[in-house]
Amino acid sequence: MPEQTALDLARIRAPDTEALGSLHPEVTQALTDAGMLRRWVAAECGGEAASVTDGLRTIEATAKADGAAGWCVMIANTTALTSHRVRSDWAETIYRDPAACTGGFGMPAGTATLVDGGLEVTGRWAWGSGTDHCTWIGGGVRVVDAAGENALTGDGAFAPFVFFDPSDVELLDTWHVAGLKGTASTDYAVTKAFVPEGRWANLMSDSPVVDSPLGRFPFFGALGAGVASCLIGLGERAIDELIVLGEKRSTGSKKGLAERATLQADLAQATANIRQARSYLYETTDAIWERSEQGAPVADDDRVELRLAATSAAHRAVEAVDLCYHAAGSSAVYSTSPLQRVFRDAHVAITHGMVASRTLEPLGRYLFGLPTSTSQF
Repeated sequence: MPEQTALDLARIRAPDTEALGSLHPEVTQALTDAGMLRRWVAAECGGEAASVTDGLRTIEATAKADGAAGWCVMIANTTALTSHRVRSDWAETIYRDPAACTGGFGMPAGTATLVDGGLEVTGRWAWGSGTDHCTWIGGGVRVVDAAGENALTGDGAFAPFVFFDPSDVELLDTWHVAGLKGTASTDYAVTKAFVPEGRWANLMSDSPVVDSPLGRFPFFGALGAGVASCLIGLGERAIDELIVLGEKRSTGSKKGLAERATLQADLAQATANIRQARSYLYETTDAIWERSEQGAPVADDDRVELRLAATSAAHRAVEAVDLCYHAAGSSAVYSTSPLQRVFRDAHVAITHGMVASRTLEPLGRYLFGLPTSTSQF
């Protein structure tokens, strides 16, 4: 199915997706058929291995059609980066199927005990976006030995991202939220789930299993950029919706709302915000991608620049959404308004840990020349 068909369907079904609290099944199928959930899967597993910026453009376009669909596309693709970091036999098992889709929360909220043949995992994770349509579900874990002391896997990981068969995962009914309702980002849990040796990715390692441009590209930087591109798409949609409202006339006036000077100024500023955000983000990802293609190691300066671009772009995009929402006045307060949904989606998305305001502190610390850990940049 062509990508544009999937985008059109996501836009049409957006109200249904929000009402369901999960992507409408037709949308999930369309995104799957168009290959939009696995653009960053390694070529060795039959994936496209698209450039980072190309993947971000897909996320942005989907979020413009529907924020929830864009978010699920972002989660599926950023998780698919693990195809470059999982042992090759397991990468083949998880990702070879063209309908494969992965998701999960990377922070080590679970505990993995070393046992014969692998790990035994118990834990609970938040933000399980799209887990109800994933073929494999992952979660970050802390590795311990039989005594409960910190330990390492055989390949040296202390906090790997492990993959579960969906049958081992309990999806919990916790996703009752203001925005991104259709992402089904519920909590999920496992109890004493067995994870065979090697069915995990070491996200902290600078040595991917697949030595490719995507494998060398900073994982957490790509995740932050994905969140930012989702917000850029939401900002674009807000601008489009404000322009449509501008065609209407206010009560008792012969002029359209677009004739109001304040709306004109807000639209101009929102447009500038989105264009600046996109330019900074994509120029940065393109530059780092070029070096990754050449086989150059990613420098700390690159990691910081990428995270700075992602956080900045995300916040400029939310400012654009806010400008459009407030400029629309009472028209935007109704739940039937697409601008209302965009506003709520954007304000949930900006709370993501990769682009939240607190990420600026370590970035500023680095820019001051102070000792700073860049392992999660």
